[in-house]
Amino acid sequence: MIVVADNADVSAEAVIGDGSRIWHLAQIREEARLGMNCIIGRGAYIGTGVTMGDNCKVQNYALVYEPAQLEDGVFIGPAVVLTNDTYPRAITPEGGLKSAHDWVPVGVNIKQGASVGARAVCVAPLTIGRWATIAAGAVVTKDVPDFALMAGVPAKRRGWVGKAGFPLTRSGGQWVCPETGAKYVEHDEILREVEV
Repeated sequence: MIVVADNADVSAEAVIGDGSRIWHLAQIREEARLGMNCIIGRGAYIGTGVTMGDNCKVQNYALVYEPAQLEDGVFIGPAVVLTNDTYPRAITPEGGLKSAHDWVPVGVNIKQGASVGARAVCVAPLTIGRWATIAAGAVVTKDVPDFALMAGVPAKRRGWVGKAGFPLTRSGGQWVCPETGAKYVEHDEILREVEV
C-alpha cells in the first residue's frame, strides 16, 4: 500500500513503489521512479525523471533535482540539496530568460547504502560511493569513494565508515567496525570489506 498525504503533489506520471510513504507538502515530479518502501518527508522535492531504489529515505525539505539517481537504501538528510546545473544562470547572455532547452542538467549519483547528512550540498556532476557518509553541512564537489567519511567545505575524506555507519578504527593493518566487528582493508585509498 502506498500512503500519500492529502496535500502532497504527486504527478500522475510518477511511478511509486509499494509500501512507499509521501508526507505533507512533498512534490514528486513527472517520470520520477521511486522503489518500494521509500519515505519522502515533509516539503521534500523529487525532480522530473529522478530514480530511487528500494528503501530510500529523503527527509524533510530535501531537494533532489533531476537527473539524480539513488540506489537502494540511500539516506538523504533534512534540507540536503543535490544540484543539477554546473553553470547556473537565470538568463541567457543576450538577456532572455533561460528555458529548459538552454542548459543540460547533470546529476548526482548515490550508490547503495550511502548517507548524506542534514544541509549538505552535493554539486553535480558527481558520484557518492557505496556506504559512504557525508557529514552534515558538507559541500561535496568531487566523487566520493565507497565507505568514505566526508566532512567540511569543500568536503574531504576524514576517515572510513562501515555498513552500520560507525567510523572505523585501525587494528592490526585492517579497519574494524566498533559496532558489528566487520573488517575492511585499505589499498591505494580504496576500502574493501573483508570476505568472511
